[in-house]
Amino acid sequence: MGGGIGGCALALSLHAAGITDVVVHEAADGVRELGVGINVLPHAMRELDELGVAAQVAAVAVETSELSYHNRFGQQIWLEPRGLAAGYRWPQLSVHRGALLSVLHDEAEHRLGERRFHYSSRVEADDLEHLEGDVIVACDGVHSALRSLAAPAEGPPLWNGVTMWRGTTVAEPFLGGRRMIMAGVLAHRMVIYPICDLPDGRQLVNWVAEVRTEDGRPMPRQDWNATVDVTEPLRYFDAFRFDWLDVPSLIEQSEQILCYPMVDRDPLTTWRHGRLTLLGDAAHPMYPVGSNGASQAIIDARVLARELRLRSDISEALQAYEGQRLPATAAVVLANRRAGPERSMELVAERAPNGFERLEDVISHDELVAIAADYKRTAGFDPATLNDRPSLSVPDA
Repeated sequence: MGGGIGGCALALSLHAAGITDVVVHEAADGVRELGVGINVLPHAMRELDELGVAAQVAAVAVETSELSYHNRFGQQIWLEPRGLAAGYRWPQLSVHRGALLSVLHDEAEHRLGERRFHYSSRVEADDLEHLEGDVIVACDGVHSALRSLAAPAEGPPLWNGVTMWRGTTVAEPFLGGRRMIMAGVLAHRMVIYPICDLPDGRQLVNWVAEVRTEDGRPMPRQDWNATVDVTEPLRYFDAFRFDWLDVPSLIEQSEQILCYPMVDRDPLTTWRHGRLTLLGDAAHPMYPVGSNGASQAIIDARVLARELRLRSDISEALQAYEGQRLPATAAVVLANRRAGPERSMELVAERAPNGFERLEDVISHDELVAIAADYKRTAGFDPATLNDRPSLSVPDA
């Protein structure tokens, strides 16, 4: 259920595993290139490569080769190579969400056939008993209608009080044109990276402005496509003018600004309800920390397809999928609540709220390295582990 990134990745994964009797139900009346930028990390790019769609995604993306953290004054805290530059066998790509979805959807529809995709087909919890199929997979996002079957007493998503404003702006490349940057702290920060190279030498730059505006749980359901006036985020970031990037100008020049609260859900003890299981944000919605949301959904899809293909018993396959992915993604959800790899930005702000003259007087290089490495291990993209682990592809599928 759901024809987004997780649902289309699952359709492709099932087909690659030799399971072709697949139906995708999508509530919208078609697939549209909505949203803004996302990152696809090397552990997910490995899966897209093995599914045969990596080149198509790369053609509409920017290969991210660097990541840097900065304080609110623009002073650099951390710089590391990313993707191929960091020794991975697969790149890290920054891409418009709609462009990624278009690639996955078009290829899934081509391989499975158009008749396998049902649009304007919203599935609610009460509809489950009337659906045909050995397995029902809810890929319907943070507001999943089917998750309630696995967690009937859960309630709405949890808000951490941070409001996010998102936009894209055509701009000149900054810091070499292949860098993702974060500046500030989780309660007041910018996340900025290019997602498309334009013919005139400029780039389409994705930006996210985040501010803790309220505290309160739970949070009412929100609209992912809600737009706001530029003055909303601008008033919080007028001072973010660095010698290497003018953040207020970037915000001002955006054609459209989307607004949404930063939410997640507590990890569940099970994703199963009979023949139903969960995938992606329906299973483990997480804060957009560490660039992991879409990547984890793609890995979910690959693991689930593999288990369904290799095990004759459906119940055992669903249990094996959950046994691998639920604890792994729960660890990421909880790590993201602690600021994930961006914890170094929080520590520097606590220790040097007015900036610093020498970074080493505030935080050691070893501490910075440890924070970054620990998150990579938690999220499943430690370079050595990822490069050397066995493939998730099904042999002779």
